[in-house]
Amino acid sequence: MIEAEEFVEAARELGFTRYTGVPCSFLTPFINYVINDDSLEYVSSTNEGDALATAAGAAIGGQRSIVMMQNSGLGNAVSPITSLSYVFRIPFLIITTHRGQLGLKDEPQHELMGQITEKLFDLMHVPWEIFPKDAKDIQPALKRAMDHMEKEQRPYAFIMEKGTVKKNILKKNPVTDIRNRKKELRYSFDEQIDLADRNTVLKKIIEHTPINNSLVIATTGFTGRELYAIDDRHNHIYMVGSMGCASSLGLGVALARPNLKVVIIDGDGAGLMRMGNFATLGSYAGNNLIHILLDNEVHDSTGAQATVAANIDFAKVAEASGYGLSLSGNQLSIIDELFASTNNEGPAFGHIKIKAGTIDDLPRPDVLPVEVLQRAMHQIGSKF
Repeated sequence: MIEAEEFVEAARELGFTRYTGVPCSFLTPFINYVINDDSLEYVSSTNEGDALATAAGAAIGGQRSIVMMQNSGLGNAVSPITSLSYVFRIPFLIITTHRGQLGLKDEPQHELMGQITEKLFDLMHVPWEIFPKDAKDIQPALKRAMDHMEKEQRPYAFIMEKGTVKKNILKKNPVTDIRNRKKELRYSFDEQIDLADRNTVLKKIIEHTPINNSLVIATTGFTGRELYAIDDRHNHIYMVGSMGCASSLGLGVALARPNLKVVIIDGDGAGLMRMGNFATLGSYAGNNLIHILLDNEVHDSTGAQATVAANIDFAKVAEASGYGLSLSGNQLSIIDELFASTNNEGPAFGHIKIKAGTIDDLPRPDVLPVEVLQRAMHQIGSKF
């Protein structure tokens, strides 16, 4: 058994100062130590996939990161592991617990995942080892992890068994109280005008995102492909999978780079898929983050099947989640207002109704995802 301090401080020496995660009782002493230390940063995510994507975003911003989760929640992280960190080659540490381990009396919901945790990491091509139980084993384990991450630019995992870390008492709340934050909610719908298409809105966003001081993250599907078709700039990241994770990835970048304007372009289907991340952004993001949701009420790239977006007030969700500014409407002027506002506390959100469909002969990016990420990191002066 080790003290949490022994691992965390050894990791700090290697540059790991950002932690994200969803708690597990096995991890309690470890998480408590991180939260108690004001010089470390912790994001309490609503699910494991978003925690992992936020860690990936922080890594993109140049901040070495560790994501912590219970193995029963590892399933929530499969998509961003396989289609975000693997495809884009983003290195960070994963610490997952081993609930349901063979020979350990545990709750029934952990039985199957306990049997397949190691196999699941193997299938996802994530090398792993048992989290060190003795202080003398910590630095060698971290060296093996670092060697892999530096060579392959992909994650490395530790599996933590029960009783690995000694107790540590939580001394403070990791979440800033934003209940008294000044929040502005505005609507601007004009039933007399035709809805704009996605291409028109994206061109307006490009006007407001100069290549030298902003990073634009476009959700998977037609959004990223149209952005690429309009202007393939080095401050663009086109998500090619991990649907719904654009906002959590953007949060990680924005936290790591508070002087950089980070713009997330979401879709209604993607926003609905991981709506819990609205609350995380509201609590943790600063006013360097702008979250734009293009809403055509359908999953456009898969055949225009309807989403439930027509029944959702996204701007009200954003306001309730703590965004400093929340706008909703069907006019292009929303984009101008979002970028003109600099005094709001916390992130800004813009919901825009658009028409379904895309441009003729919509291309797919001919630049590989890893190349997209490398040039974007170079553009913002970042490195792993």
